[in-house]
Amino acid sequence: MKRSVLIYIVIFCSLFPIIAPTTSLGQDSNVATTLIHSPQSPFVCFRILLHMGSINDPVSKEGLCALTAKTIARGGTQSLTHEQIIQKLYPMAATIGVNADKEVTVFIGEVHKDWLDEFYEIFAGLLLNPRFDSSDFEREKNGLINYLQNTLRGADDEELGKEVLNDFIYHDHPYGHCNKGTVSGLKSITLGDVKNFYQKMFTSDNINIGLAGSYTRQFLNRVKADLGALPAGKIATVQLPNPEQIEDIEVIIVEKPCQGTAISFGFPIDMTRSDKDYCALLVANSYFGEHRTMGGCLMRHMRIFRGLNYGDYSYIENFIQDRWSRLPMPNIPRRQQFFSIWIRPVTHENKHFALRQAIRELELLVKNGLTEQEYETSRQYVLNNSKLWTQTLNRRLGYKMDSEFYGIGDFVDKVKEEVSKLTVDDVNAAIKKYLQYKNIKVAIVTNNAKSLKEDLITNKVSPIHYPKKEIPEDILAEDKIIQRYPLKINKEKLQITPAKTLFEK
Repeated sequence: MKRSVLIYIVIFCSLFPIIAPTTSLGQDSNVATTLIHSPQSPFVCFRILLHMGSINDPVSKEGLCALTAKTIARGGTQSLTHEQIIQKLYPMAATIGVNADKEVTVFIGEVHKDWLDEFYEIFAGLLLNPRFDSSDFEREKNGLINYLQNTLRGADDEELGKEVLNDFIYHDHPYGHCNKGTVSGLKSITLGDVKNFYQKMFTSDNINIGLAGSYTRQFLNRVKADLGALPAGKIATVQLPNPEQIEDIEVIIVEKPCQGTAISFGFPIDMTRSDKDYCALLVANSYFGEHRTMGGCLMRHMRIFRGLNYGDYSYIENFIQDRWSRLPMPNIPRRQQFFSIWIRPVTHENKHFALRQAIRELELLVKNGLTEQEYETSRQYVLNNSKLWTQTLNRRLGYKMDSEFYGIGDFVDKVKEEVSKLTVDDVNAAIKKYLQYKNIKVAIVTNNAKSLKEDLITNKVSPIHYPKKEIPEDILAEDKIIQRYPLKINKEKLQITPAKTLFEK
């Protein structure tokens, strides 16, 4: 038995390397730094964050930030072509990536410490002396246009619905276009535009050096000296107006040939991680619709009990899944946030029912809140699950940088401390303060849009269609209530948009 336990421990530790306690290491510098010194780690991680995002895209050149970032990260240096860099990175098993969001752009690198010097020469070269080769620029530009025209419009209805909802909520707002830009905006961008944007945004005052792992003081000082040599210059903060008011249920229907209907809906909320009610709403959302878990209320009532679709989730802030995990991506912070519900595609015949049920579930949450038992179960889940958010050194660094963006202490520590002190009354009060079900924006990706429009306007009864199987009587009884649940649709603002016209301008 002891030998078996030891084997399991060895296997577990090989999958999840232990991160040693961190220490501060460095010297005074004008360049902002976020450091996690972990001498026992075999890796060194970089997150070079710049305060620039899609909100900095000039009018008619939407996508300039994303294209600049990709041309740099996926291009070459003055001494190496893109192809030569790929060949050099391969034996290192090192990675270089970039993500450009609304407010920040982060260049991410990770390498084994044995290859650190060789890797850093490349990584620093990309950031400080980018090649800006015309072939790299054209490749990345065409890639972004192809994503908008073909992948987003044609092949990813779930993501399409979420992007349309973002644009819908933030109409005439700096957040109000896709991070990757628009087709016409990207087509208008020249290599000269990219070079000028780089010169404007890459300043020592606009950069934050994130470094984690087994680096030395000498290496850290080298990085700070290199990036600190960038020209000085503060970037003006983009002012964010309040999102426009929502009147009743405003719907945009995206029409396209598709096998199922994807639905996303939501509304702005006046709260971020810096607010005292954040953790209370975090617990409430975990109960209601935790991402990719089976325990959420939406998931149980819509998928498990009725088999409507694959997944139904809710979010209290901007959420992007980190690759193939179920974890949120770090370094996508926002000064303004929104609540949303994501209904993965349902059969066309059940789309009206699914929309009704999801909004009704939200109403029940707002009106009834959580019971003591539901609260306690969700609270314990959040306390345990939050430990996984920083399970790698790279994610830990990203979360620390986000905490600095929001002006709070370590986020995971904040969750542990504040959730431990919460009561069910705190959680239910936060629900009533921030959540509502009457004024919502809805994005629906489906076929036969005119028929759905008429059904929504007339509040047509929408019975659920089950495969031939036994359904419990209590579920059938509730179905009869849901199929007639009234939706107060804003008829004047209900619109139909062909998918092929989206993200053009």
